[in-house]
Amino acid sequence: MKRVLLLLFLVYGMASAQEYFPNNDDISARGEVVVAITNATIVTQPGTVITNGTIILKDGKISNIGSGITIPAGAVIQDANGSYIYPSFIEPYADFGMEKAKRASGSGQQYDESRQGYYWNDHIRAEQDALDFYKYDEKEAKKMINAGYGAVQTHMNDGIARGSGMLVALNNNGDDGMRILKEESGSFFSLKRSVQTRQSYPTSLMGTLALLRQTHFDADWYSKGNSATRDLSLEALVANKNLVQIIEAGDKKNVLRVDKMGDRVGKQFVIVGGADAYEMIDDIKATKASLILPINFPDAYDVTNPYQEWYVNLADMREWKQAPANPYLLSQAGINYAITSQGLKTPDKLMEKLKMAMEYGLTADQALAALTTKPAQILGVSDMVGTLQKGKVANFIMTSGPLFEKDTKIYENWVQGSKHVIKDRHRKDIDGSYTALIAGDTYKMDISGDAKKVSIKIDSTKLGGKIAYDGNWITITASQKNADDKTFTRMISKVSKEDRLTGTAYLANGNEISFTATKDVEKEKDEKEKDEKKKETKTLGPLTFPNVSYGSATKPQEETILYRNATVWTNEKDGILENTDVLVKNGKISKIGKNLSASNARVIDATGKHLTSGIIDEHSHIAIDNGVNEAGHNSTAEVTIEDVVDHEDVNIYRDLAGGVTTSQLLHGSANPIGGRSAIIKLKWGYSPEEMIYSDSPKFIKFALGENVKQSRYQNGVRFPQTRMGVEQVFEDYFTRAREYADSKGKKNFRYDEEMEVILEILESERFVSCHSYVQTEINMLMKVAEKHGFRINTFTHILEGYKMADKMKEHGVGGSTFSDWWAYKYEVNDAIPYNAAIMHSQGVVTAINSDDAEMSRRLNQEAAKAVKYGNVSEEDAWKFVTLNPAKLLHIDDRTGSIKTGKDADLVLWSDNPLSVTATAEVTMIDGIVFFDKERDLRFRESIKEERQQLINEMIAAKNKGLKTQEPKQSTKTLYECNTLEW
Repeated sequence: MKRVLLLLFLVYGMASAQEYFPNNDDISARGEVVVAITNATIVTQPGTVITNGTIILKDGKISNIGSGITIPAGAVIQDANGSYIYPSFIEPYADFGMEKAKRASGSGQQYDESRQGYYWNDHIRAEQDALDFYKYDEKEAKKMINAGYGAVQTHMNDGIARGSGMLVALNNNGDDGMRILKEESGSFFSLKRSVQTRQSYPTSLMGTLALLRQTHFDADWYSKGNSATRDLSLEALVANKNLVQIIEAGDKKNVLRVDKMGDRVGKQFVIVGGADAYEMIDDIKATKASLILPINFPDAYDVTNPYQEWYVNLADMREWKQAPANPYLLSQAGINYAITSQGLKTPDKLMEKLKMAMEYGLTADQALAALTTKPAQILGVSDMVGTLQKGKVANFIMTSGPLFEKDTKIYENWVQGSKHVIKDRHRKDIDGSYTALIAGDTYKMDISGDAKKVSIKIDSTKLGGKIAYDGNWITITASQKNADDKTFTRMISKVSKEDRLTGTAYLANGNEISFTATKDVEKEKDEKEKDEKKKETKTLGPLTFPNVSYGSATKPQEETILYRNATVWTNEKDGILENTDVLVKNGKISKIGKNLSASNARVIDATGKHLTSGIIDEHSHIAIDNGVNEAGHNSTAEVTIEDVVDHEDVNIYRDLAGGVTTSQLLHGSANPIGGRSAIIKLKWGYSPEEMIYSDSPKFIKFALGENVKQSRYQNGVRFPQTRMGVEQVFEDYFTRAREYADSKGKKNFRYDEEMEVILEILESERFVSCHSYVQTEINMLMKVAEKHGFRINTFTHILEGYKMADKMKEHGVGGSTFSDWWAYKYEVNDAIPYNAAIMHSQGVVTAINSDDAEMSRRLNQEAAKAVKYGNVSEEDAWKFVTLNPAKLLHIDDRTGSIKTGKDADLVLWSDNPLSVTATAEVTMIDGIVFFDKERDLRFRESIKEERQQLINEMIAAKNKGLKTQEPKQSTKTLYECNTLEW
């Protein structure tokens, strides 16, 4: 009913309803009245100015605009001499007037949808239409009007698919029939779950991205009439496909992630986020996406307490200094963006933040464009709003001077030709410093805050003071310079001139005398000159790769390097070579031998040191953002860790310091069929896409045992609950994948990303790494795999591998284990430290992994334990963390040993790499040095110096009266297999 009534307003409102509605508003609100505003400086759009201009309004639109134009007879003329006119701002992303989403009741996990006739996932709410949840909020509108806004795009900000939004004029003098400029202005998405449901899936960022992909695949399938049932969510998604597609992403990494997802489903999203885009500006420019940019720059931290100062990491300190430069840097890079006030405490903070950005180089035209023409263009409404042109909606602000100048005030905001007074432009501005002689005393008075505050002194004595400015009269009440005297002096003056106040002073003894307070023009001039000097463009400070501690000033580059006179652990038939040279060129191992030479090569003296291939961690959970487990289903083959690689995780750098060059980032063990892996080179300072192996072998994580059957969950209800059930999950999904393969090419075929991945497993195109402990389950999975025609690639953990190494050898599966972990949960009670040695002795390709952000830094020592527990030779023990994991990951043709033509992934050790005294001195990947011990020591000093500089700047900011925030510690979850984030 609400929709029907509003549609009637939209159809008939302007044509008929207002003809018979009583109107008690300002004359400017009456549509039939022609208004001419004259003698203004009119900025019609960024860079275009009309001096001594006139703007003529009729029926809520601009009927004419220009200089020297004819004013229609009978027009109401308003003289705006001395004032400036600009297009009103457009807020491109808000939830203005929206009903608050109601949080679902209850507790515990919900695995299935709770709605019938909609999509299978409750977080997909594409059927939500902003109009159904909308109620104009005059109070909030006033705040936005006062900040300069004339139109706002609003939507229901709940869910991953949020439905359609609408464009609303902020006209407090109108009705909804007038205000709604565009009923369906965009289709909205986010990476945040709906509060209206407890449905568990997705529990992770990678799950959210996978859900968005599959939803769009399903919408395309549904649009072709393939579904036998009606789905209101998909129906709405299809109906809205030609609207502007807007997704809230957040930080720079998520901007890149959602753009990649959009590419996969054939959509170019407008992306809300990127407040830190300056840190990856080239990558973000390459997306060609338009951004809706938040400018909620962080406040300085209160670091006056040295004990609390250490809570704040260097990256957060840098963000305070660098974030305001973001809009300018995006403009310089040619990235299209509009500015949103979302994230600001109140809309009136907008101008404060913009002026901060302008201190870093953002121009007035760039700022104005980001508030007017850019949002109009991005939202596809440039024909209505964004500029001041004939025929467009009459949305404009009138100001006291150039918009972004320090003392400029917004007088009026005209929306749809209706005037909203913010500050009476006819009232004189009396703020300033004054001097008055009253009864022999010289009063120094500073009036500020649009005459709302007054500070009064006689000589050096500060007096109490109050001020009131009503109409054209001002009254000032001052206490006496003698604190014991509780009487007051009162002054009253009619304001006729801006440079002086002339009136009557009423003394405490009852006498009345005339006074004149003269404005200190010279002082104002001096202050303006000081402000001009302060306008020097601020500098960013260090911007590093990555822009966190231990980042390099420039992106690390490939070098030609000659390691001279090293002990070389080849991992090849040559074994360990003494006093040998290795030449690295073009990212590859170019030569191995004695007395090598190369022109222009940097020579590293490796005498007495050991050169090895880089350590490969077959099982790691570092460098993952927002969830290692997608725990919402018992199979999540559709998710991939490649979507959520975190290139800024300091554990990458720490692993490099431990000699690690490659890691397989695995999904956790929450479900029998988990997500796909990411195999990365630890290229610190490079983007996630640059870290992921080119033509990477395809891997997926399976899991068995306690975790998947939720043995230790307080209220686990998801299938499976037993080890028998785990087997049935595999049988069910493999059978379904075969049926899916048979359906390809048939009518109504539905693309299913999860089934596609499982089919790759059955066709031996994707390798399985399986979390495992107990021999019975290990044996079960090998049999299931053999039944379905493929082989398990790797059993990871595999702490009972020693019991069945012969069967593993026969199946052709490798074992990636812990060196000596046991008894940390029931199913590992039978673990022994000889496990690796026994599997190795039976011909199983054996590796030792970390599964732990701390252990991964000392995998060389973990490998050494195989020498102690099982008498494995030093060379074979070293292969447990280099060549053997390379074989398990099917990258041994590229890395894992020192051989001519292989990737130059090398580590120079101070001692035998299996020694507890050995440290990595140089770690290189593809011929690029990513860790250097000497450079690391320099980093530590520069970090200390930079921190101290930023601390001093933040303390200075606090001393200037700028707002500060309490120190806080930014921490990253150290994921393990069983880490869950519901």
